[in-house]
Amino acid sequence: MADLTLTKTRLIAGVWEGELRGAGSEMPVLRAAHLDKDLEGLALVQGEAPDVWLVRLSLPAQIISDGVQTVIFYDENDAVLDSFTLLSGEAMAADIRSEISLLRSELDMLKKSFRRHCNES
Repeated sequence: MADLTLTKTRLIAGVWEGELRGAGSEMPVLRAAHLDKDLEGLALVQGEAPDVWLVRLSLPAQIISDGVQTVIFYDENDAVLDSFTLLSGEAMAADIRSEISLLRSELDMLKKSFRRHCNES
């Protein structure tokens, strides 16, 4: 099981879903952790192909909070297979994405003003 690959397929209704490849037909050992604590609710189901396992993690309510929250998936040797991050709340006010959104709004305003100026000239 040296070449495990975990790929996210979707995050919906508080459930992270992905596909684990390279584990063979024997159920792999996998864990998900948040702030160095293992999370409950991790489920693996054999996929249609013998080498594919469907992974589901029901996100516990305690990890959904303000700030940056990261969940990391590990194999049996504690190698990181994948991770995902939840961003929310006041801590994100200074986030680069909000800055880009503000810049886009200002650019739209400038474009409108410039067009109006050109039409009036």
